[in-house]
Amino acid sequence: MTVIGWTEIILFCAIIAALTKPLGWYLTRVFSGERTVLSPILRPVEAGLYFMSGVDEKREQHWVTYAVAMLLFHVGGFLIIYGLMRLQAMLPFNPARQGAVAEDLSFNTAISFITNTNWQNYGGESTVSYLVQMLGLTHQNFLSAATGIALAVALIRGFSRSSIRTIGNFWVDVTRCTLYVLLPICVVYALFLVWQGMPQTLGPYVEVSTLEGAKQTIAVGPVASQVAIKMLGTNGGGFFNANASHPFENPTALSNFVQTLSIFLIGAALTNVFGRMVGNQRQGWAILAVMGVLFIAGITITYWAEADGTTALNALGLSGGNMEGKEVRFGIVGSSLFAVVTTAASCGAVNSMHDSFTALGGMVPLINMQLGEIIVGGVGAGLYGMLLFVVLSIFVAGLMVGRTPEYAGKKIEAREVKMAMLAILVLPLMYLGWTAVAVVFPTAVASMANAGPHGFTEVLYAYTSATGNNGSAFAGLSGNTFFYNLTLASAMFVGRFFMIVPTMAIAGSLAGKKSVPPSAGTFPTTGGLFVGLVVGVILIIGGLTFFPALALGPIAEHLAMTAGNLY
Repeated sequence: MTVIGWTEIILFCAIIAALTKPLGWYLTRVFSGERTVLSPILRPVEAGLYFMSGVDEKREQHWVTYAVAMLLFHVGGFLIIYGLMRLQAMLPFNPARQGAVAEDLSFNTAISFITNTNWQNYGGESTVSYLVQMLGLTHQNFLSAATGIALAVALIRGFSRSSIRTIGNFWVDVTRCTLYVLLPICVVYALFLVWQGMPQTLGPYVEVSTLEGAKQTIAVGPVASQVAIKMLGTNGGGFFNANASHPFENPTALSNFVQTLSIFLIGAALTNVFGRMVGNQRQGWAILAVMGVLFIAGITITYWAEADGTTALNALGLSGGNMEGKEVRFGIVGSSLFAVVTTAASCGAVNSMHDSFTALGGMVPLINMQLGEIIVGGVGAGLYGMLLFVVLSIFVAGLMVGRTPEYAGKKIEAREVKMAMLAILVLPLMYLGWTAVAVVFPTAVASMANAGPHGFTEVLYAYTSATGNNGSAFAGLSGNTFFYNLTLASAMFVGRFFMIVPTMAIAGSLAGKKSVPPSAGTFPTTGGLFVGLVVGVILIIGGLTFFPALALGPIAEHLAMTAGNLY
């Protein structure tokens, strides 16, 4: 580890902290329907969309109606992506003449992108056309991200409102998020990426002659527009197979740093939105502090493990850390920071191969996802996932002092605790259950590139990534098979929607309750004790669910490598 490396990490944290409050202020105004600097331009567009779609923006929805609208919205998104991929050969903007995508792969990809997972069992430049990239995948990147943010705001309204049966209007929230937040930022962001050297063209692939005289086809396309929302919306699906390690998706060290920042940007700002809407910004800072503690612990372990290298590399005289699977232009710190950030959020973009990380370095991204990606997390999903753990933490605190727990002026009762536990426990049920099936099913075992603990980790990582709606891969598993396409799709679907519905039930329950003023017996939720309690509950619940699997995978691999039994 170096001073320059830690300077980059500290600078990253400082910029995120500095942008949290102003962006939180702007997001609060957007979702409160207040005037913003973009209102003179975008308000007529917004009103026109409501008129054409028959939406009454002043009519709010019960949590059940809100959830049903969200689910029907995703049915439409699934049909669009699936149809585009199956009919790809007959559609325009296909200069590479890509054929129809197989049924099971189309199904997997459609589920992947509507759930904000963006898991890809294919190489983008060799499988899908420009039209599918733009109209199918980039389009859904915006809408799945907007959905996550809208759901987080709906839950915040549950805490901030009193004796009201509604939590907002799904169609209005998604429209405002897309128009006022995602689109404006992505326009500027995409221009920056083009300046850095990223392609943005509808022209055909370029054929060139190499120095040896051979012909080489260089894939290009509308890359910058997709990468901007893939990062800002914590989607992660790459235009190219190599994702953010490809020079056309991540050309420079500056583009790498900005992309890393953009992954955390909105997720961190939503904690400030929570504080503002419940009337106490310190509540939001406390939640961000919980996220910060877990993030700093994760990046410290990963950076140390990768900078320290492995016994085998050191024995060969390759000092200076583990550079296997990493881009030289990013180095160990840029790769480690990106890996921790992309799995702490539900982004899934990668600028290095996690399969080549050391056992402990690769374990941290795995843990980040198994915790539910609540360390800032995906846009919206990270906040409502963290609030589920807050509900459980407050419940534990109430048990210790013998009184009904309260948080942000609302009593936390049996209904909220049951819904929170249901949402949290469905995640390990999926990734542990499918991993157990895959490691004994012959067809699934045949897809593993490695045997032993590392091969087990490849499978565990795939199902954890799918269930957590992350989408990053360990890069050692051949997932484009009928078995993996269907089982990973089921994990993505359950991991997204079986967590959302209980969360919306909590939002509706809280919105209908009266606000309770704090008293002498109210547990303070803005200080260090609260932060420590929430961190402890997260680690205890997480450890009980995923530690046995880690012991069979990365921990066993680390012990074997230390003893010189591997490589």
